[in-house]
Amino acid sequence: MAFERVGVVGLGTMGAGIAEVFARAGLRVIGVEADAEALARGRGHLERSTGKAVDKGRLEPGQRDEILGRVTLTTSREDLRDVDLVVEAIPEILDYKIALFKDLDRICEPATVLATNSSSLSVTAIAAATGRPGQVVGMHFFNPAPVMKLVEVVGTVVSAPGVVADVAALAGRLGKTPVAVGDRAGFVVNRLLLPYLNQAAVLMELGVAGRDDIDAAMKLGVGLPMGPFTLLDLIGLDTAYEVMGVLFDETRDRRHAPAPLLREMVTAGLLGRKSGRGFYGDSPQEEPATSRLGTFGVVGGGGDGPTEGPRAAGGGGGLAERLRAAGFKESEDPDVVLRLADRPVIEHAVRLPDPARMVGVHLVGDQVAELASTVLTSEEAANAARDLVKIAGLTPVPCKDRAGFVVDALLFPYLNDAVRMHDSGYASIDDIDAAMRLGCGYPAGPFEMLESLGLAKVRDGLRALYAEYREPAFAPAPLLDQLVTAGVSRFPRP
Repeated sequence: MAFERVGVVGLGTMGAGIAEVFARAGLRVIGVEADAEALARGRGHLERSTGKAVDKGRLEPGQRDEILGRVTLTTSREDLRDVDLVVEAIPEILDYKIALFKDLDRICEPATVLATNSSSLSVTAIAAATGRPGQVVGMHFFNPAPVMKLVEVVGTVVSAPGVVADVAALAGRLGKTPVAVGDRAGFVVNRLLLPYLNQAAVLMELGVAGRDDIDAAMKLGVGLPMGPFTLLDLIGLDTAYEVMGVLFDETRDRRHAPAPLLREMVTAGLLGRKSGRGFYGDSPQEEPATSRLGTFGVVGGGGDGPTEGPRAAGGGGGLAERLRAAGFKESEDPDVVLRLADRPVIEHAVRLPDPARMVGVHLVGDQVAELASTVLTSEEAANAARDLVKIAGLTPVPCKDRAGFVVDALLFPYLNDAVRMHDSGYASIDDIDAAMRLGCGYPAGPFEMLESLGLAKVRDGLRALYAEYREPAFAPAPLLDQLVTAGVSRFPRP
């Protein structure tokens, strides 16, 4: 099907961005809002976005005028009667979307394709409310739509032959990378991303590590564009809470139950950037790195830790060399013992004459050192370990002595979810990897990360997480377990 005239209903930040994407590709666009005030805001979004593109040299002024000239703004849905495609971008409330689609079904020609930009709601439920279920699909753009390259194209069991392919081809024409998926809550990106963000809130609520430390661990250690709490503030805590609720309603998986901390913050109106305060809203104070203790000892090998991250750092010797270069003395009777962790730190600490001196160290990438304190670690030793790794040029991430510490406890379940998603036949390895790279800006997709880290290392890390937390979702996916047992280092691809 040839799409030349499209409608966009809802001109908030996302809807206006979608309208801009269509207009940039040369299509005629009719943008619809509820009233004149909302329409004016939508026009403002379009003008500011294209204006910034001109300021940054990405558009010529004449090109901007052409793009804006292709967009007609109106408050009447009736103006959509002759379009080839309508994309809705209204609030993520199922009843609102169903009411809108019923109205569009009345207005538009029978051949018109109706698409929802929903990030998590059932496309099937929306389609079933119309008289043209075969012509209803999901077309999920990512914010900001003019910049992000991914579009999830969602088909249902009643989608007409060829409709999903036609919409995917249109996404390609827009300069996007389409990923065709089935109608499951969260599709690909949110189904993998939101449980990871939710788990970060759980870890903080359990006191495993603090907000700033968790963000630093995932950003600096794993190379993600931003930490989970910064991203939650950007997405909106209310949005994250709603999506997790949709996931839980479908799966009844405890991992998908919204963290109580999210519920509390949403109820309090702490929604993130949209409300001016969420997990952030204050300015963290950086403490100066000053050594409280003078001698140290480093024990344990560098390669036996659960994870050294996609950007592997040196082992215990590398840490000791950094500390010696910073002027610290290595001793047989040190003030603090840094243990390169390969199992619960407490198991090593109790073997020392003075277990209060031991702190577990897990090097993640080349910038982060997770510092695990046991129930016996003294505050003096914990503070000294923090200062030592700071002076050694690493970012310390203090945490409790729990399986996976911070990075593995967040990263490994996310990777496991991706394996389960693929093994269920929902999406291909390449599509899942592309979705997370393009939809979230990750440096690598989950399967690329898995193969870089080593399948056996991730499998064993998941076993440790399951043994400690008894969370069924942490048990290694059968496919991952089977590949490790068979001695295979890569996932089979067609």
